[in-house]
Amino acid sequence: MLHVSTVFRRLISNVLPIQSFKMVKYLKQDEAIEIDQELFNVYKFSVDQLMELAGLSCATAIQKCFPPISHHKVLVLCGPGNNGGDGLVCARHMKLFGYSSEVYYPVRTDKLLYSNLVHQCETSGVLVSDSLTDDMSSYDLIVDALFGFSFKPPVREKFLPVMNALKKTDKPICSIDVPSGWSIEGAPDKDAINPELLISLTAPKECAKNFKGKYHYLGGRFVPKKLEEKYKLELPIYPDAECCVKL
Repeated sequence: MLHVSTVFRRLISNVLPIQSFKMVKYLKQDEAIEIDQELFNVYKFSVDQLMELAGLSCATAIQKCFPPISHHKVLVLCGPGNNGGDGLVCARHMKLFGYSSEVYYPVRTDKLLYSNLVHQCETSGVLVSDSLTDDMSSYDLIVDALFGFSFKPPVREKFLPVMNALKKTDKPICSIDVPSGWSIEGAPDKDAINPELLISLTAPKECAKNFKGKYHYLGGRFVPKKLEEKYKLELPIYPDAECCVKL
């Protein structure tokens, strides 16, 4: 016999549109950092655990919105931090999902975790390069994993060419957690990138209130209930065994 709460959750996910959940909390930068630190220090998640879960949820959300049959060739833009690590994981899973995925990774770290992620991509048939094509028109889809919620302007000189290319492209952009170059808590600049898909991780960040794209998903189904209650996140219900949910 199904528990009453299980029946209720299924009814909610099947009857009410996910878009009706407006109570979800938008995180400020310091809150997002605090939650990450609690996941590491209190709940003992490792960085690579969270990256794997986040990257898989991002690849899954992308597949739902831009399937490989229509958006086969994908360029994943990865920065040097955790957001870039999520992008590397995402690129590997997208390859498994049937995409032809390539990675632009201009600034690499010496940490073993990132070296392993690059190795996993390359041995899975994902090209990882530090050179950027001037023309993104040969790709069907761009995944933006350059800067995460710890970003503070201005954009470093090394990343100006790729940011300019992102602003000029007419291909759909999928941003992981935060559209690169956006202020985490304020409104984006007038010439900021405009992604078609935003995959927020853990909980949406404050800047997501300004997102005007077609699809907004929440990914990373790993937040313990006590942590959700402590920060009053009011997360939506993930349907069945899904690792991402549409907001």
